[in-house]
Amino acid sequence: MAPKKNKKNVLFIIADQWRGDCLGILGHPAVRTPHLDALARRGVTFTRHFGQSAPCGPARASMLTGLYVMNHRVVANGVPLDARHPNLPLTLRHAGFDPCLVGYTTTVPDPRTTTAHDVRFTEWGEVMEGWRVVAHFDEKEWRNYFTWARGKGIDLPARPKDLFAPAEGPPGPSAAPARMPATASDTEWTAEKTIEFLHTSRPDRPWVLHCGFFRPHPPFAATAPWHEASPLDRIPPAIGAASLAAEAAQHPLMAHWLGEQKRSSYYQGAGGKVQPMTEAELALTRRAYYGLIAEVDDAIGRILAALESTGQANDTLIVFTADHGEQLGDHGLLGKLGWFDQSYHLPLILCDPTAEASRGRRVDAFSEAVDLMPTLLGWLGVDIPRSCDGVSLTPWLRGEIPAVWRDDVHFEYDVRGGWPDPRRPLLGLEIDQAAMCAMRTASWKYVHFTALPPVLYDLVRDPGETRNVAADPAYAVLLAEATGRMLTWRMRHSDRTLTHLCATPTGLIDRRGTSGTLAV
Repeated sequence: MAPKKNKKNVLFIIADQWRGDCLGILGHPAVRTPHLDALARRGVTFTRHFGQSAPCGPARASMLTGLYVMNHRVVANGVPLDARHPNLPLTLRHAGFDPCLVGYTTTVPDPRTTTAHDVRFTEWGEVMEGWRVVAHFDEKEWRNYFTWARGKGIDLPARPKDLFAPAEGPPGPSAAPARMPATASDTEWTAEKTIEFLHTSRPDRPWVLHCGFFRPHPPFAATAPWHEASPLDRIPPAIGAASLAAEAAQHPLMAHWLGEQKRSSYYQGAGGKVQPMTEAELALTRRAYYGLIAEVDDAIGRILAALESTGQANDTLIVFTADHGEQLGDHGLLGKLGWFDQSYHLPLILCDPTAEASRGRRVDAFSEAVDLMPTLLGWLGVDIPRSCDGVSLTPWLRGEIPAVWRDDVHFEYDVRGGWPDPRRPLLGLEIDQAAMCAMRTASWKYVHFTALPPVLYDLVRDPGETRNVAADPAYAVLLAEATGRMLTWRMRHSDRTLTHLCATPTGLIDRRGTSGTLAV
């Protein structure tokens, strides 16, 4: 059957823990991303794109609902997503599309729609309602993936994840590749399942495919030959304050994290704490991270080739992004946490096959992960739910410069415990005192805590975010301005699902002046 003339598809590629600066086309000295660089030359690269939270659960909830954390309230991994919020897959399904998933969404269902005995509450994030699962990467034990790896001839040890420890030497930062061969890596699993989908999709049915890669998420050990894709002499040094003591002095949370982060979270089988870390260990960690990126880039190249060979490239919007970033030793930290740009600045490339005028365009205006749901829906011609906090990026794809656009971005973080160990929040706080919210402009960043001291950076004088000036009298005026702007932002984006509607003597009206069916 011939494809419909108006068929539109979306290939939505989401990497896990990929920093926004880690693209070759943006001038990174060590990262190898030839396929994504080629995609960027065909599409639009958003250079100042930011996620709304960390870790995965809150970040992905924002991406797939278009809501800020203050509205969807998935504040940590393991926290349920309120079922009343429209999400991307359900909205697409209701509009006649086939939303499919390879990977995971780290979603916990609303307990009010089931019972506390539901087995999904024993897992590390189920699949968000609405997706048709093509291949699920089980985040808890990687069972589906390891079954596939065994079919590739891999002899699994008692602890299969030990295959992502170095093939030689002790666990930890290493020049050695991972024990797992590239032919059976989790990146290869995602590529194979995605390519299989592209070859078997129905030509008469429009689809949206969520293609989720687990990498460059830890463990930081890349498979051969990707482990040495980046020369050691091109690895950039870490940025931050002059010493760990100076970093710790910035804020009580920094002192806590610098003293408590464990290597076991980042290197399979390793013991001890992250700090102190030598320059050599940092370089090896970064090279492994860049190797994981190079492997994903190669997989994306093969996926895009399959999209072309199956005749679907001219009908498909390609999106590449990540859920959150990675500190990678900057400010002495590993992982995704806190308020530094490295944890929230993300890559974003959009390639519209119909947008000839915007090929190779770079957009330096701020964009946010909440913009992706309205962007995809708008490109597909689907009504955008009133609840969405984000704004469609499609004008930028058409080569336009919107007359009005944001001049700041926002992200939130919560210091309460999440999966797998819910616990009392750090520093003796109660769970309702655990929130943090950041506002970043081109010239300053303000971080507000429910029950801890604030953080303020003058990004003009201190672009590396090394000196917290919130208590400096010279910055009192800026502190007041930033606090007021954050309050205004929160008031502007309070839940507005039904606030555009009003009862009248003649019935319900839409106060925005929209004609036709009321958008509820």
